[in-house]
Amino acid sequence: MKLVTFENAAGTQGIGILDGDRIAVLDGDANPAFASMLALIEAGEAGLDAARKARAGAGMIDLATVSLRAPVPVPVQMRDCLTFEKHIRQCRSTMSKLDPNVPDLEPDEVPVAQVWYDQPVYYKGNRFSVSGMDDEIVWPRGETRLDYELELGMITSRGGVDIAQADALDHVFGFTIFNDFSARDHQMREMAGGLGPAKGKDWKTANAMGPCLVTRDEIGDGSGLQMVARVNGEEWSRGNSSTMHHSFARILEHVSRDEEIRAGEFFGSGTVGGGCGLELNRFLSPGDVVELAIEGIGILRNRIGARQR
Repeated sequence: MKLVTFENAAGTQGIGILDGDRIAVLDGDANPAFASMLALIEAGEAGLDAARKARAGAGMIDLATVSLRAPVPVPVQMRDCLTFEKHIRQCRSTMSKLDPNVPDLEPDEVPVAQVWYDQPVYYKGNRFSVSGMDDEIVWPRGETRLDYELELGMITSRGGVDIAQADALDHVFGFTIFNDFSARDHQMREMAGGLGPAKGKDWKTANAMGPCLVTRDEIGDGSGLQMVARVNGEEWSRGNSSTMHHSFARILEHVSRDEEIRAGEFFGSGTVGGGCGLELNRFLSPGDVVELAIEGIGILRNRIGARQR
């Protein structure tokens, strides 16, 4: 199923099943599992079974009459990983060319720490800075290099501690598209201090997700999906989720070691190789329309807002 969180003209949110250009509305008054996407996730397989059964008799609305929000507007937790080696090498190569104090490096000359190969590395993002389909992205104050990042996102289905990799997919609810918008000036400045990213990632609207949440039975483990980014209709990036060095199963195994994972948490794959402007030394401008497309999920579209004074 392709599940969505939508908002009507009165500002009321609901959830439903996306069917082409229409939505089968899941009635939260009829079943508390349909009160929100998080409620549906927490209801487990029983909630999904109820949604499948309710679909046949559900009221239908036109997609054009509502606004899509992020599938889980406020995730329980938010982690973004770094699993694509090509992305690391190309970003650091570009950064070396932007900094006159650093020797220029070609991608194959960029050193990658051994720990990156040994275990998934990640940071915790701001779960309150989430935006959805067609939302305008705020331009951070003082930024000159605003960037998109093409990622696959995963939402957990249930909790656990010390999850074995062999069992990890049982903890996956589904997948969405994630645009991890990045303020590169801010990010480069603050990470020179040894911590971060912080303001380079966490401003209002920076974490765009959508348009829907596709259940795992339709996507599998998230591998082998074509990923494309377009700016104003022009293709800038293309990659495939099969090039992740660490799978989502391995990520869940590592993150849950001595730590509880809960239902409704968000995990980003990290940016696919070639999947951001920094790798191209090409950045966004106010008014640009950024579209990320991932096979089996759809298209996530956002417009870049005006520069702030």
